[in-house]
Amino acid sequence: MKISGIICEYNPFHNGHLYHIEQTRKHGATHIVAIMSGNFVQRGDVAVINKFERAKAAVHCGADLVIELPVAYCLSAAEVYAKGAMYILKGLGCVDELSFGSECGDINLLTEAVKATYACARRPELEDLMKRGNSYPKALQILIRQSFGDEIGMLFSSPNNVLAIEYLKAMIAVKLKIEPFTVKRHEAHDAQMPVGNIASASLIRQMMDSRTADFDELVPEISADALSACAATGMTARFENLERVLLYRLRTATADELIHLPEVGQGLENKILSARNETSLESMLLAMKSKRYPMARLRRILLDLLIGIHPEDTDNPPPYGRILALNERGRDILTAAKNAGTTLPYSTSLAKLSELDDACKACAELEARSTAVYGLALRSISPADADYKQMIGMVK
Repeated sequence: MKISGIICEYNPFHNGHLYHIEQTRKHGATHIVAIMSGNFVQRGDVAVINKFERAKAAVHCGADLVIELPVAYCLSAAEVYAKGAMYILKGLGCVDELSFGSECGDINLLTEAVKATYACARRPELEDLMKRGNSYPKALQILIRQSFGDEIGMLFSSPNNVLAIEYLKAMIAVKLKIEPFTVKRHEAHDAQMPVGNIASASLIRQMMDSRTADFDELVPEISADALSACAATGMTARFENLERVLLYRLRTATADELIHLPEVGQGLENKILSARNETSLESMLLAMKSKRYPMARLRRILLDLLIGIHPEDTDNPPPYGRILALNERGRDILTAAKNAGTTLPYSTSLAKLSELDDACKACAELEARSTAVYGLALRSISPADADYKQMIGMVK
């Protein structure tokens, strides 16, 4: 048995994800566990369809076990997001490999980039570059390019390379000793044209929004069916559907509330508060945006405020592994984890997990609250207690 871990969002599951799973199998994986974002994703957005449908599609398409990454980690900077996923993989105690996509497809180059990051992260020039208006990631990229040359520096221009580097750093940080394996991506992140039958998730979401473009050839049949069924019943979500509640939440927020949110500091709370008189979500975000504060970070902050996420929610590792979908091989993974002395409890039931201890209760309540908020982003609003009532069965 060789168990490979994949960190993913599958928003939605498309042919590029299928190719990644196929290449992971070709590399020797007999079993695959996916650590997947739930109803909110790291770019500061809502998932286009709910986590249970995305997880089922993933298992039908080659994953064996899908475990939810808690929402506080999903709506965090890449470093925290990556650590949260690594903690869950480490908790299983039986994972042999981490498989991820990257634009460069070269583990050796990515490893050198990790070394460059460590070398430059504490240099005083970094702060100088940030004082000139650069975001931390951009300032770090500039410094690395100056110090280590274009080949390493240019890796930080591609988002999946950046995330891959964070995965490798997180493996070191949590002392997860498994083999990294990368698959070269065939399409650019946020690319506006497919490459053959592979397109970025963002392009597919745009095609869904437009309702004029056919994306069926860009996703596996089971994923296309899930997307169509959700669209037909009003169960597709858009960030823009949260406009009024986000405007309300900012208008009623205080500076003290904002400064105690993740990713807020150095006066950013004042810039956010200055946007409270805006009358649309777009104008509110544009009023906050600057070279130093990219849009994804601002969207995450707004969602943190709306859901009630605080920095202490990611101070400790996730207290459990909530199972979203699995098949018989997924059961094999859970058996292997039990035999390895797993350090985390796993269950399909959020209610049962919430009863284990105070940490599990707090995490489960936050997850349920985030799902209640997600229900407001759907075209047809869903009940507030949907997360606790979801029944999960084996995928055949």
